[in-house]
Amino acid sequence: MSSKIGLKHIHAIAPYVGGRPISEVAREYGLDESKIVKLASNENPLGMPKSAREAMLKAASDLGRYPDSNGFELKKVLSERLGVPADWITLGNGSNDILELSARAVAQTGDDIIFSRHAFAVYPLASQAVGARAIEVEPTDSYGHDLSAMLSAVKASGDKAKLVFVANPNNPTGSYLKSQEIEDFLIAVPPHVVVVLDEAYNEYLTPEQRYDAIAWVKRFPNMILSRSFSKAYGLAGLRIGYGVAQPALTDLLNRIRQPFNVNSLAQAAAIAAFQDLEFLQQGYDLNRAGFKQLTAAFDELGLTYLPSAGNFVLVKVGDDDDSGAQMNLSLLKRGIIVRPVGNYGLPQWLRISIGLPEENAAFINALREILTTK
Repeated sequence: MSSKIGLKHIHAIAPYVGGRPISEVAREYGLDESKIVKLASNENPLGMPKSAREAMLKAASDLGRYPDSNGFELKKVLSERLGVPADWITLGNGSNDILELSARAVAQTGDDIIFSRHAFAVYPLASQAVGARAIEVEPTDSYGHDLSAMLSAVKASGDKAKLVFVANPNNPTGSYLKSQEIEDFLIAVPPHVVVVLDEAYNEYLTPEQRYDAIAWVKRFPNMILSRSFSKAYGLAGLRIGYGVAQPALTDLLNRIRQPFNVNSLAQAAAIAAFQDLEFLQQGYDLNRAGFKQLTAAFDELGLTYLPSAGNFVLVKVGDDDDSGAQMNLSLLKRGIIVRPVGNYGLPQWLRISIGLPEENAAFINALREILTTK
């Protein structure tokens, strides 16, 4: 009898690895935790908004009871702002949950799931988990989604194509798709193929870049819009996100999600954070200033970087295939945690989350020191 237990396609999955925790880096390199700077996981440098913290603490008094499985109050707030019925909304344990539920709801062994190369690592993981074939489409020269090539892949797959993931902005490259590009793609995709528009970083778009994705949900019954409270709203540790789709798709997602997949604290905090527009604006302004701070330093150091519509910047730190790993190690030893992206097929690059001004400065000083002592 085989010593391996479990399905073959599950064994083939390489588990997702997040940004390294501060405590782990402190232990490994003998560093003071309080002096370590983490710019690895695209977290909000402002942390949780005060409004959300107060709402969470109030909700903590009733933790002996199960959370509202349907998330009535949160869905009500989302419904009113977004202009969709509450039964079009699915709550998730982070938007990651929405992505995985989408794959489980519409695809199985023998089906095809399509996404861009250099896109979020969860897309291939979600595909493998259901036994589907993951089809990676080469990006444009600027590392963005090539929607024309993705549409060709959909058509080549025929009836086997069941799901397409499109991220806007894209993680880890920060690339951005214009509204008309996405709309044309949605029109052209066959109705039996579900399109997940992943907008985890939507709140960081400039006013000129923004568009009405909810209008597309109302127009296209084969679309799921996925959004997160982890980034701009500062609730990464509470794990909460949501999907918006027409009732037929929402019904499928709710049939397979865990009954209590979003806890009481997360629901309370999300209600408060979603209505805290002042905090949202503060985070947006901080992000824009931080992007300028980092990219000015990259220009000074002669480093190539990609324009980013998110809260991070992808920067090339060398020409060798181990450049990213070596630079990452050098930064770790100096108490700076960033994100190597070799697992995304970008071994010469690092993804830098935009932090507070002093955090960005600490990273820049360490980077400059490493480059000038080579």
